[in-house]
Amino acid sequence: MPLYSYKVVNNQGLAEEGVRDAKDEQALLLELQNQGLIPIRIEPAKDQTFLGFRLKSAALRLSYKEIGMLTGELATLLESGLPLDRSLTILLQLTEENAKLHKLVANVLEKVKAGKALADALESQGEVFSKFYLNMIRAGEMGGNLGGVLQRLGDYMERSQELKDTVSTALIYPAILLVMSLVSLFVMLTFVVPQFKEMFESAGQALPLPTQIVVGLAEFLQSYWWLLLLLIMGGVQFMKAQLANPVSKKAWDGRFLRLPLFGAIVINMETANFSRTFGTLLGNGVSILKSLGIVRETVTNGVLADLLADAEDQLKQGRTMSEALSKQNLFPKLAVQMIKMGEETGRLEEMLMRVAVIYDKQLKTTIQRMLALLEPALIISLGLMIAGIIVSILLAILSVNDLAV
Repeated sequence: MPLYSYKVVNNQGLAEEGVRDAKDEQALLLELQNQGLIPIRIEPAKDQTFLGFRLKSAALRLSYKEIGMLTGELATLLESGLPLDRSLTILLQLTEENAKLHKLVANVLEKVKAGKALADALESQGEVFSKFYLNMIRAGEMGGNLGGVLQRLGDYMERSQELKDTVSTALIYPAILLVMSLVSLFVMLTFVVPQFKEMFESAGQALPLPTQIVVGLAEFLQSYWWLLLLLIMGGVQFMKAQLANPVSKKAWDGRFLRLPLFGAIVINMETANFSRTFGTLLGNGVSILKSLGIVRETVTNGVLADLLADAEDQLKQGRTMSEALSKQNLFPKLAVQMIKMGEETGRLEEMLMRVAVIYDKQLKTTIQRMLALLEPALIISLGLMIAGIIVSILLAILSVNDLAV
């Protein structure tokens, strides 16, 4: 959704500014009015662009690790018995070296001192905090256990970060290998092959077909490398446009799920994320329907998000969660059976957390299996391509020697 910057007057008569995402300006206007605020100005947030790429404003944008650190420190302070405003004051001093965190804590502290709930103060900072995060905070405030909820949130974010780190770390080596392979081929074609081309031309003999192909490719790269760069940038922009459109994104999400190994990685990652988020919300007193609605927004794959939307409708009609999830055969059968056991025994939250642990391990196994195939495939492909270039050059050299004899 688009970002809008706004200025409002709160019920204490103080002016507030912020950035928030909304369907349109009218939707944001109604949302602010429903919160008892008087809107003064609403306008699209100014974004920066670089080479046609849209960059969102970096103001008060925090990384996942920064939010996790903030959550853990605030949880520790509250669990030690300090009141919220005192905890935030100490946190303000602890974040002096991080300008973004310091500014955010100062804004939140100001609003808490003005009488706002912590969840509302955090929500007023724009889209820094997810709906899942904000609803967890609200549940903690309503239940009088804000410190405990923040502790759970910190644990949740730590496990989620570990899952992301597992995926990103595992892909570093294949990415480096792929880049080095492409660079090696580019260097050979643009610097090595042209050195032999002059010798072949001076011989005055027609080159073998493989050599003609390699020389032609080298000439193309030398003359039109910029076209290749433009094609890559165009492909990136095309994919960005495709993934920004809900209809085309859903089609791509479906294709990703059907890919061998990669589809299994997406399923395992989404299942672990869904189960951990759902279980955490239920464990903090959020209703099952509201939890499912929040979880659906954390799922990145559009096909799976639609499945959860359908499951939400079926829950409203009286079906169980396991029945709703098993309808389309997308979620793993083991996960569905464990959720069914949780429903039958009244331990749904516990079973969901177990599902998350199981599919964290499944994800690591699937990634290791993919890497076991990907790494030798890249090495063999690079070797074959370089061997092809060398053989084409040798064929030309042999033909030149035959002519000399």
